[in-house]
Amino acid sequence: MAIEISGRSRFVRANGLRHHLLDYGRGDKGTIVLLPGITSPAATADFIAVPLSEMGFRVVVPDLRGRGQTDIAPPGSYRIEDYAADVAGLIDVLDITDEIVIGHSLGARIAAAYAVLHSPEKPPGLVLIDPPTSGPDRGPYPTTRESFLAQMNEAKRGSSVEEIRRFYPKWPERELRLRLEVLPGCDETAVLETHAGFENEDFFPFWTKLKRPAVLLRGADSPVVPPAAAADLAAANPTIPIIAIPNAGHMIPWDNFRGFFEAVTPVLTGGRKH
Repeated sequence: MAIEISGRSRFVRANGLRHHLLDYGRGDKGTIVLLPGITSPAATADFIAVPLSEMGFRVVVPDLRGRGQTDIAPPGSYRIEDYAADVAGLIDVLDITDEIVIGHSLGARIAAAYAVLHSPEKPPGLVLIDPPTSGPDRGPYPTTRESFLAQMNEAKRGSSVEEIRRFYPKWPERELRLRLEVLPGCDETAVLETHAGFENEDFFPFWTKLKRPAVLLRGADSPVVPPAAAADLAAANPTIPIIAIPNAGHMIPWDNFRGFFEAVTPVLTGGRKH
């Protein structure tokens, strides 16, 4: 039985592709563009988008290129600049003028690249959730391509919640079941080229150019933004706050939902508690 998703399913054309997105509400506090990770189609962010919309925001969550129901792009078209151009195209075609961009993992890299490449004169609000700090001369991404392929192949053949739980031991059962449903919608080339980008594309040139309003959230137990990388980030751009979320690894909202919202709510509400 498919898990119910609250967002309204929509299709739009932008940057040469047909994009699928989930649209939550018509809030009057601005529009949050919520960008998922490398193997996370839009539906996986439903549990984050719903409470954000209840705070009074419109929330738009796209399937990234090569995921879910968005078009598969040609090989060689999964660079960070390609993803950032998709976001710019979506914001334009949806006529969004008040965006706050929240990105997790790959989505955090994309959010930073979008701000630098497409909105340098009008910096959007940014919440970067555990962006990969791997890259040239910075070591490999901690989750191997083989691990991603194993998860995708198991989901395609019909794996169980208990099988996928070994990858995500802290997750609620609903989110594990949802991940099993949507993983087969991730194109293998999209995932492998993106994973390669985690290791041959450098996040720091975008990070150093970011301006406030922006914040970076890292999992206190995350191997993706370990303490040494967090120190490098702080030194490279000391103007952007970096907040460690306790009891969380890389998948912060899934690992510590309450801790995530306790950190992000004051950012989105100008310091006011929701």
